[in-house]
Amino acid sequence: MTVSSGASLFLGITIGVLTSWALRHRWPRQDRKRQDASKTPPVISGYSLSTAQLLAWIDAATQGWLILTPDLTIGYLNSRAERLLRFSSNLLVRGQPLDHVLSVPQLEEAIVSVRHQQRPQRCEWDQQGAPLEAIVLPGSDEWLLVLLQSRQSLEAQQQQQERWVSDVAHELKTPLTALMLVSDRLEGSVSDQDSVLVERLQRELKRLQLMVEDLLELSRLENVLPHEQGSYSPVCLDQLVDAAWNSIRPLADHRQVSLMLNTEEPGPLLGDQSRLHRAVLNLLDNALRYSPDGNCVEVEILPSGGWWLLSVRDHGPGLSERDLSNMFQRFYRGDPSRARSNRSGSGLGLSIVQQIAVNHGGRVQARNHPDGGTSIELLLPRGVR
Repeated sequence: MTVSSGASLFLGITIGVLTSWALRHRWPRQDRKRQDASKTPPVISGYSLSTAQLLAWIDAATQGWLILTPDLTIGYLNSRAERLLRFSSNLLVRGQPLDHVLSVPQLEEAIVSVRHQQRPQRCEWDQQGAPLEAIVLPGSDEWLLVLLQSRQSLEAQQQQQERWVSDVAHELKTPLTALMLVSDRLEGSVSDQDSVLVERLQRELKRLQLMVEDLLELSRLENVLPHEQGSYSPVCLDQLVDAAWNSIRPLADHRQVSLMLNTEEPGPLLGDQSRLHRAVLNLLDNALRYSPDGNCVEVEILPSGGWWLLSVRDHGPGLSERDLSNMFQRFYRGDPSRARSNRSGSGLGLSIVQQIAVNHGGRVQARNHPDGGTSIELLLPRGVR
């Protein structure tokens, strides 16, 4: 295995600085000549690097860093290395001999080989079920650097995270349902003074139920390949808008908010009808939440080359730059002063819209309308590519 000259330079500087730091702070000082040399900071193109800066970089590194002294004592390790090696946060490993806290024959063999050949060596092993790989790099005066990383691919890690979210959401459904039943029983048996607390409990439980349902839906969407056509059928965007608006019409009528649909074409395309209905419903519900009473929600369906542009506009106060940048992130909640409704969502509605758009080969974006309010635009291909 080879290491580039730039990496060698950085490695040499790092180990040199950390060696001097360790000698001054943790281990007995060596002869006066070596001590004096360690006081000189590394210099690159006239600029010196401080020990504190190098340690900060190491602590922020995405790889695990494990630095071993000549007698194979752990001189330094970052938090990433602690997590990868499954060291307990209560276990003080710095300054401990490596073989006292970690027994890995593959790593021990790599260390012996590096000491003998003075060349980097790579090894692999499973640390409590987690696949790891390490690259052992030689340093000056028999110091060693061990770079650690997981062998699990990013895709596998993402799938594991999605499975975890799905499992947690499934486990939450049963106790939430039980709590809702208990709250319903309490509603008829508590005093008027306590009924306010029961109403608040029911409201929060319903919000948690909605969040769990949205988490499950988002997890299912993330496990569907883009353009997966198993459930695709011909749909029209104008019909989806009408059906979705009918679902929230009682809420809209209560606040005297109307729908204004502007389109010259019905917007035919191929897609998953139930998922696209969910996306349009979430956009309309979001617009209704931020629309002033007695106003309207404007929807436009426009052709744009090989695409359909569905634009949903409210007449609220608009979005801040922070909201525009983060509104499609999970659980993000914008400025509550914008809302014209007391209803609270799960914080996942727009994330679901974004994932549905991606699965259909499209995208969603938001902007402040020049005439006021916010416009969220869903761009979908006319046909499956």
